[in-house]
Amino acid sequence: MAKKLFGTDGVRGRANSYPMTAEMALRLAAAAGRYFRKDQKEHRVVIGKDTRRSSYMVEYAMTGGFASTGMNVFLLGPVPTPAVGLLTRSMRADVGVMISASHNPYHDNGIKFFGPEGYKLSDVAECEIEELVAGEIDLARPENIGKVTRIDDALGRYMEFAKTAFPRQRILEGLKVVVDCANGAAYKAAPIVLWELGAEVIPLGVEPDGFNINEGCGSTCPQTAAEAVVANGADVGICLDGDADRVMLIDEQGRVADGDQIMGLIAKRWSKSGRLNHNTLVATVMSNMGLEKHLEDEGLTMLRTGVGDRYVVEAMRKGGFNLGGEQSGHIVMSDYVTTGDGLMAGLQFLGALVRSGQPASELARVFEPYPQLLENIRYDVGPDPIKDRHVQAAIKAGEAAFGSLGRLLIRKSGTEPLVRVMGECEDAALLKKVVCEISDAVRAAA
Repeated sequence: MAKKLFGTDGVRGRANSYPMTAEMALRLAAAAGRYFRKDQKEHRVVIGKDTRRSSYMVEYAMTGGFASTGMNVFLLGPVPTPAVGLLTRSMRADVGVMISASHNPYHDNGIKFFGPEGYKLSDVAECEIEELVAGEIDLARPENIGKVTRIDDALGRYMEFAKTAFPRQRILEGLKVVVDCANGAAYKAAPIVLWELGAEVIPLGVEPDGFNINEGCGSTCPQTAAEAVVANGADVGICLDGDADRVMLIDEQGRVADGDQIMGLIAKRWSKSGRLNHNTLVATVMSNMGLEKHLEDEGLTMLRTGVGDRYVVEAMRKGGFNLGGEQSGHIVMSDYVTTGDGLMAGLQFLGALVRSGQPASELARVFEPYPQLLENIRYDVGPDPIKDRHVQAAIKAGEAAFGSLGRLLIRKSGTEPLVRVMGECEDAALLKKVVCEISDAVRAAA
């Protein structure tokens, strides 16, 4: 059965429009409750959220849906996505929910599910929940309706755990750190953790109003933090996204390091200390060819997966690997967490900064990336523009033009009605020509 509600990272859409309505959130929660509550024993769900105004609406609707099927609900309040994965497992919950559209603007929202071990659900589980949504949902008897409890110390539990990613016996004293929280879920946690570890903290994006999440700040707009780093003479900048599962780093010169550079640094350092399982990094098809070549030169392996940190984690679990992530800034370190964690990845970088005594500009430039170009083309609901014969012809011609000099990746977004045309090539001029020709063909077919 093909999934209709779930995309690459849960259910996502425009708030108060299908599928992100209160009615659908209630029904989806009831279906998930029925899926996980397989007997009459006590069953639990933890629910976290980001700072969007619509998150309140979705939270209350899902609370009702879960309680109606007999699940006891524990509300975490605004917490980073990795905190939900952590607390699902540590609180012995059957399922965890994060209400967030991650890096998207405030007018979108989403629902991410975690299983009892703190990992995102498999495709099979999502399909089975969709089947329940489409059918009759068996509700609990009046005496079995679930209880609802608000957990006051959820954020504190996560903050103490996050510090475990920073080397013991070391502190950040003497370091000036800009942290941009994107007016999102980590607006309290990230500045406090960095300050408690000894840093001088310059916080940005810490005044959420329900509408300014990711607006001109955070990992999708690192220029704001870059300007603050340079203006304040900071040593480094950490840019998180709306639910804090992504990170971008800024060196002291204001230059941005993406997830590929961060993964390259951690992989190299973990390998030298014997910590990198099987000397392998798991990344997606979006990661730069320069990273792959650099790892090969270091005697390391890069395993590619489909786009989405969930598929990275699945490959990590299957192969016994402990480091993976995405160019977009999801960094998964399974020795610590079950999903991407921007703050903990940032702490790994800060630990390397303290140990090495090198400036961020030297640490954050691990490899020379191949020129990469990405075009996003919006399309209306209808025929798949990628299957159009003119688009297919343009793709075939582009691949022939690249030969062994580069690669193409054309795919539909799993979270938005976009076709993403990505190319990499040693020849920057050829790269621009090929990507533009394919993008023009997609626009004509959209």
